[in-house]
Amino acid sequence: MKRATLLALLIAALLAACAPAATPTPVPTSVPPAETLVPPTATPEEVSLNVFAAASLTDAFKEIGNNFEAAHPGARVLFNFSGSQTLSTQLVQGAVADVFASANHTEMDKVVAANLAQKDAPKDFLTNKLLVILPKDNPANVQTLQDLARPDLKLVLADASVPAGKYARQILDNMSKEATFGSDFSTQVLANVVSNETDVKQVVAKVQLGEADAGIAYISDAVAAPDLKTIAIPNNYNVIAKYPIAALINAPQSKLASDFVNFVLSAEGQAILKKWGFTPITP
Repeated sequence: MKRATLLALLIAALLAACAPAATPTPVPTSVPPAETLVPPTATPEEVSLNVFAAASLTDAFKEIGNNFEAAHPGARVLFNFSGSQTLSTQLVQGAVADVFASANHTEMDKVVAANLAQKDAPKDFLTNKLLVILPKDNPANVQTLQDLARPDLKLVLADASVPAGKYARQILDNMSKEATFGSDFSTQVLANVVSNETDVKQVVAKVQLGEADAGIAYISDAVAAPDLKTIAIPNNYNVIAKYPIAALINAPQSKLASDFVNFVLSAEGQAILKKWGFTPITP
């Protein structure tokens, strides 16, 4: 019995040895390439353009700044709006900026004299004129320019050091040369001044708040504040304010500064200025 069992085992072993070897599972010779990763679109590095601009430019330049940023991806326009005399002083004392836009040539000349802008860099980019502004309900019932000399009137002007304030006083002097107003007209009107503001936007704000019966501001200020009533100042008394703009010599973003100046002088920039009540300069 044992012999038969051993024989069976021997036969099974021989059959197993003679059986064909199992075919191994083929190993791929190459690995399929991984899915190609597409990098996200690169975002332009943000750079800041610092623009010092006269307060009267606030509304127009904010729109110009938005359009400039849209045309220059990655550029961010930062504005410092104030009286031109304040801005020129800040620049001369070391403030860093790329562009300066002034409401007169006097303050721009100070910046040029300090070697902060090339002598031939400033370009006139608009003109502006002035008018009398009144609160919408006109509580003092101001109807004519002559009413500015009434002793009971509260008048607010920009300070004499501010371009708008200097222009306002020139206008009053012009009126005083006419018999219609009288030689003491300017003196009488200035006696009614209850506040001298550091920029023309403060003049507008005080009239809007009813803190003054009247003020003298730019035509563009009235466009930006349509709730105010106005009295026009005839051209023979008025002053034409010329606004210069320049890229500064040590501008951190010199190329972008030149681009901004060119944008302001372009047809698009000039159209925006006209929309806000300024008279554009034809390049």
